[in-house]
This record gives sequence, structure tokens and C-alpha cells, in this order.
Amino acid sequence: MVTDLYRYRFDKGLPADEIGATLILSLLGAEALHGAAQTRLDAAHTFDPKARTVTIDAGTPVGRDLNRLFIGFVTREFGPDAVRVTRRPKSAPRARARRAEPVTA
Repeated sequence: MVTDLYRYRFDKGLPADEIGATLILSLLGAEALHGAAQTRLDAAHTFDPKARTVTIDAGTPVGRDLNRLFIGFVTREFGPDAVRVTRRPKSAPRARARRAEPVTA
């Protein structure tokens, strides 16, 4: 299974607390669409205020909606040139191979 990770990098001149507030607003929008419990379960994201980066896992319907809300809000609030977005496919963790047990009869 492959999911999409979107990484947002913001200009250094933008206050980190404003970026964080926009992420919270986006989460509230996702909650309005999917409910608080489903958003908490499926809207995986990180925010690094020092690096001014936000990463959103868009591998679920909730994550995709959070991603759409966030890009819409940040573009309107900060302008399209204040943020750079990269998309990376992320492979799901692989199951560990088990060591074969000897068969004795």
C-alpha cells in the first residue's frame, strides 16, 4: 500500500504560530466533514515550528480533505509564493519475514 505524504515548507518570515493556527483551522474543517473521532484516527500530520514545515499523510479520505483544506487556507492567507509543497509516495511498513522453523516428524 502506498500513501502520499505532502510536505509544506514556509518562508522564514512567516510566524510559526500563524502556520500552526492555520493547521488547527484545517483540522477543525476536517472534523466538520468527518467527525472528531475519525479525524483523530485518520488525519496524520506533523508540525515543526522551528523548521516551519508541516507534513500531512493524505493516504485516507480524511487526510486528503485535511490536505485540501490546508493548502487552500495557506494559499489565501500567506500567498502562493510563501509555501513550497512536495509530494512523496510513502510505502507502508513491510511485514517482517519469519524464520522458517524446522519440521520434525
